[in-house]
Amino acid sequence: MNDARRISMFDGMRAQQPHLPAIRAAIDRVLDSGRYVLGAAVSGFEEQFARWLGVGSVIGVANGSDALELALRAVGVGSGSTVITVANAGGYSTIAIRACGATPVYVDVDPSQLLMSVVALEQSLRSAPTAVIVTHLYGRMASIEEIVDRCSRAGVPVIEDCAQAHGAEIDGRRAGSFGKIGCFSFYPTKNLGALGDGGAVVTSDPTLAARLRALRQYGWSEKYLSTVAGGRNSRLDELQAAILSAKLPHLDAENQRRCEIARRYEAGIRNAHVQIMEGRGAKDDVVHLYVIRSTRRAELKSHLASLGIDSDIHYPRADYAQPAWRDHGDIVLNETELAGAEVLSLPCHPTLSDQEVARVIDAVCCFV
Repeated sequence: MNDARRISMFDGMRAQQPHLPAIRAAIDRVLDSGRYVLGAAVSGFEEQFARWLGVGSVIGVANGSDALELALRAVGVGSGSTVITVANAGGYSTIAIRACGATPVYVDVDPSQLLMSVVALEQSLRSAPTAVIVTHLYGRMASIEEIVDRCSRAGVPVIEDCAQAHGAEIDGRRAGSFGKIGCFSFYPTKNLGALGDGGAVVTSDPTLAARLRALRQYGWSEKYLSTVAGGRNSRLDELQAAILSAKLPHLDAENQRRCEIARRYEAGIRNAHVQIMEGRGAKDDVVHLYVIRSTRRAELKSHLASLGIDSDIHYPRADYAQPAWRDHGDIVLNETELAGAEVLSLPCHPTLSDQEVARVIDAVCCFV
């Protein structure tokens, strides 16, 4: 076993260290306010995040999964609806679709970036789905302009799953600002992470914004008057909002560090048993995860572990192959299946040192 410091996929204490003074001050302000649910910290973060994203409204919710479900309900998805999505992104869209009583329709991914295939989407749009969830996976944005264009012509709303793409942009527009609604998770490992669960839905449609605000709080249009069906208790709490406000000003710089690491990996990793996805760390990619592929993944993972380097698999099993969701017939999507068998995530977070990045590169390169 290598006796150097272990390189982890995510180190919670290390990740927060640069922000601790601001986080502690933010927590003190909330404690002193005496208001702990839907107070000034939440409204302040919502306004701050909306300006940063360039959208009309941000509505803080309890977590990213709720964000997806409430977004679906806001655009009219319910029992009997169908929603197009991908099957290689951890099951989160599937959970939200099924929670609405709807049926997921899976399309395959592009083999080079493992994002929703525009060709496959266009074919599935002929079935007249109620909505499309497009996932910006691993930090890289899908072909969102083409996807929105095709869906708009078909009259189908697009929901962006931005849980791994805080700050990714195309032509100056950030992820979450292209579709009808964008959905964010602030789980601690995200590029913008809270110290617990949190999420948000974002939109520039005032009608949808009002509907989403009602849905996150019992469907109320006013206190104790439920006028919107499908509402629930799903509120971003004051402490998490305050922490997110403290960390948001540093996000662009931290994303830039992720991109620098990705470019070093791309330039340095050379191994016949490893395939890298080229172009990581471009403007449309904030490198939430740095993913390589190998037909000898299990051996490579074991090799890295022996050298003190953690790795992980995002994600090993297609949604349609999950035991709980095998009630919609036999589905096989070739590129999705191949990805599930080969992908492996390397450490890539802003607190990695240059020396640690070099260790990861050397470890991958010496795998035989």
